[in-house]
Amino acid sequence: MDLGFDDVHVLVTGIPCASGIELVKLFLDLGAQVTGQYNTNAEPLTTLAASHPKPKNLLSVQASLTSEDSIASLYATASEHFKKPVAVLVINHAKVHPPVALVDMDLGRWEDTIKQDLTSPFLVTRKFLGGLRTAQGGPEGDRARDKVSVVFVGSTAGLFGEAFRADYAAAKSAVMYGLPLSLKNEIVKIAPRGRVKCVAPGWTKTPRVAGSLQDPNLVGRALATMPLNKVAEPKDIAYQVAILASSVVSGHVTGQLVVVAGGMEGRLLSNPGNMTI
Repeated sequence: MDLGFDDVHVLVTGIPCASGIELVKLFLDLGAQVTGQYNTNAEPLTTLAASHPKPKNLLSVQASLTSEDSIASLYATASEHFKKPVAVLVINHAKVHPPVALVDMDLGRWEDTIKQDLTSPFLVTRKFLGGLRTAQGGPEGDRARDKVSVVFVGSTAGLFGEAFRADYAAAKSAVMYGLPLSLKNEIVKIAPRGRVKCVAPGWTKTPRVAGSLQDPNLVGRALATMPLNKVAEPKDIAYQVAILASSVVSGHVTGQLVVVAGGMEGRLLSNPGNMTI
């Protein structure tokens, strides 16, 4: 099925994470022109460009997404390169600190997480909307507005909470609920067919958690409330993002959250052997 991404300008943030590079590859395969944002490591995007049959459809741009000037430069570079504004925005970036109890969490850690995982998506999205509003006239501007979609990548941490990462869970909850549910009612004032959605992955096979997934006890606890009884692959997340971003198959869907976590129902907080009545 044609998802309608031919020559559509897609911006994916948060490279080089495994899910991010999978998203870029999928959108390229679907015919999109993709800008991949990275902060410090361009190697995965460079490698993908070298191996993909359509390398000219991929642009790598360095940007710090907590800086308004850097974000403005990102959009200017991307729009100039592809000669059209960004039509589909995928907010995939996030920062995860090591676990620490809330009682021991210092204010600097809390503020940094909110800045990276909530304020930064706000800044990137605000600039995206501003670019759409100023892209008046011409076929490219009109076509971009017809395809407009924002997809936030949340986390099951924002749905169920996550002990020892309350900062991350709180930021993700805002990105999954308050922000998209408000934005879906505003975006149509700029792009009448604009849509806003969120995907919330659970445990996913990425390099960041590869070590944890070697622990059978941890995996058992992670899968205990998942009827599908498996850990997601990065492509599982990418497919859902693409489906939701598509104006063809999801053109009448907005303000929705899709949880990609194998049917997870919550957290296993106690081992059966430790329970008392």
